[in-house]
Amino acid sequence: MDGLMHPRDIDAWHRWQDRSQPVGRRAQRMLGVLRDIARPDGHAGNAVLTRGGPKPRVLACLESRSPTSVRALLEPLRHLDPADVAVIAPTGVTDLLPEGSWTESTGFAPDLVGSHAAGGAVVLSTGHYLPLGALAHRSAEPGRFLTVQHGLLTPHAPPLGAGTILLAWSEADAAFWRSGRDDVGSVVVGSQLLWEAAETPATLDPDARPVFLGQLHGAELPRDVLADAAETFCRAEHATYRPHPSERDRKSVATHARWEASGIDIDRSGTPLRELGAPVVSVFSTGVLEAAAAGLPAWVTLADPPTWLAEFWERYGLEPWGGPPTASPERPEVEPSRGVAEVVREMMAG
Repeated sequence: MDGLMHPRDIDAWHRWQDRSQPVGRRAQRMLGVLRDIARPDGHAGNAVLTRGGPKPRVLACLESRSPTSVRALLEPLRHLDPADVAVIAPTGVTDLLPEGSWTESTGFAPDLVGSHAAGGAVVLSTGHYLPLGALAHRSAEPGRFLTVQHGLLTPHAPPLGAGTILLAWSEADAAFWRSGRDDVGSVVVGSQLLWEAAETPATLDPDARPVFLGQLHGAELPRDVLADAAETFCRAEHATYRPHPSERDRKSVATHARWEASGIDIDRSGTPLRELGAPVVSVFSTGVLEAAAAGLPAWVTLADPPTWLAEFWERYGLEPWGGPPTASPERPEVEPSRGVAEVVREMMAG
């Protein structure tokens, strides 16, 4: 498979994702929506706009504070004039931004996004599949909506918004995400996540046991397949299991407890991978490539992987357990955050 399952239809992608979510998680999400609508302040749908000046020309849509999103969208802002920058997010983000005269205002998200994404502004996003990015994509002028890649791409990734310009990690990723479309553009800038991982190589602890990066939350493969891969590896190699931050649902917590009771160590410390200094293994986690970039031995594993997963491993140079470890990915000449900022400056000047 050389592209996305849903290369154009965002509605079809949302339907697939809804079907892929456990019933409990769907109910939890609906309860969250109902709680938001019924908030006592009566301001459902609010967001926080953080500005560095009165007339920003760049709007970054930060849907969450995940490390990958922050690196992809906020690190480039450090290379721009703060007076040109605004960030829309569910909460204030001043603590994530460089020092400056930042001001925060809270308001109805569609109004804030609409007023700051229109009029020729350059929009930075991780796509139009989440609320703020969707609002900005509808308001932005054609060719002014940038999607910054922030993780590894499977065929289940959401499609790019029409008219977007993708800032990709590699030519292979750009071609994969475009999936033959001629209404989107792309520029290769590299990965800020991997750049930072390679900045200061990690030190391998020769006595450290392998760490298996969990993905029980993933919708790309059946949950029992992901759980079996993790349990099988941890038992065979006496590895430690590290849950993904999203593994907080009741079923995942119960699985962790069962494994722990049977002798599998669970790492809930949140310690950065580089500080663990351990070999890293997973099915298709971005953390495998991040560990390899930091100089740690890293592999992938799954018995009888489906075709798309084998192609995924090949595209990123991920090596299966039992052979040589995954090589550190090639580093671009320019730091990716600077590359993103340069694209933004060129668009502002154009």
